[in-house]
Amino acid sequence: MIYKRFMKLALEEAKKGCGWVNPNPMVGAVIVKNGEVIGKGYHKMYGGHHAEINALSSCTMDPSGGTMYVTLEPCCHYGKTPPCTDAIIKSGISEVVIGTKDPNELVSGGGIKKLRKSGIKVVTGVLEEECRELNEVFFHYITSKTPFLTMKYAMTLDGKIATDSGKSKWISGVAAREHSHYIRHAYSAIMVGVGTVVADDPMLNCRLPGCKNPIRIICDTNLRIPLESKIVKTANSITTIIATAEAPESEKAKELREKGAYILTVSRNDGHIDLRELMESLGQKKINSVLLEGGATLNAAALKSGIVNKVHAYISPKIFGGETAKTPVGGLGIDSPDEAFVLEGRKETLIGEDILLEYTLKRREPDVHWNN
Repeated sequence: MIYKRFMKLALEEAKKGCGWVNPNPMVGAVIVKNGEVIGKGYHKMYGGHHAEINALSSCTMDPSGGTMYVTLEPCCHYGKTPPCTDAIIKSGISEVVIGTKDPNELVSGGGIKKLRKSGIKVVTGVLEEECRELNEVFFHYITSKTPFLTMKYAMTLDGKIATDSGKSKWISGVAAREHSHYIRHAYSAIMVGVGTVVADDPMLNCRLPGCKNPIRIICDTNLRIPLESKIVKTANSITTIIATAEAPESEKAKELREKGAYILTVSRNDGHIDLRELMESLGQKKINSVLLEGGATLNAAALKSGIVNKVHAYISPKIFGGETAKTPVGGLGIDSPDEAFVLEGRKETLIGEDILLEYTLKRREPDVHWNN
């Protein structure tokens, strides 16, 4: 079907904005006239022109009478840019083919209604599943007002994230590590616990050329982060948020602010920072996605609190063994297999010698049946 053919091109355009448009969605647009592509574009950066405008400005001929394919419903409100619907109507486009409706309450069918009211033919739901999957982060964020959180870890075939002595470099191969850095670019922020900072002294940056660094979030209930850590030393150059339950006027907090870190005060819950409250605070700061690269303790707390949306597990063809060697999720866990956290929607990708398994976490109430 011709609709699907050109919508696939629009999807490829949309993917080019990955990592640069957060918290906005990735959107691509293609304009076709007489069976030929005469213009295409994508949303390049947050605050910049939307895909529809970029596609119209790239046209090699008058788009009047042509068809626009766009992965997400065009906006009909004033935000950082004027409504895309107005530009489409003015261009003389006679048909708009849309992948999926925009869940944003400021749009939510309003763009489609406005186009139809102006006499433009509108077709919806073309490759809808693919278009929704592309923007699963945006769909979650715009409806929940909290970040989409993916728990990511690399483990051996026997389920270890480190040897019995605590060594973990390297579990996964070069290709998988490179892929994980691209995921850092794609997400707004990366989050670890202070235990990881103390043990590994990581940078938590993206080391791929042409990519951006994520915002770094450190869960540090009692402000134990060392002032000499790489995280603190580079806080002036890479946005760093330290989430803590300590008083913001403490001497340690003052020192951290002087070095460029942001101190975010969060309530305590069960002796640690309240992760659900933290997600709400991050959402208010327009952080739409978080990549959790924590250790076993923080992973367990995240699952228990109900903030995990997805799991990325890189499986390496290695066996470490060791009864006390750490696994991805610590704590006491659940009591019965019937109470397990259930994953669904499996996606498998072979990356070099490793396998990446992606799952969506089936929703359940937080703190249910979790041993304390």
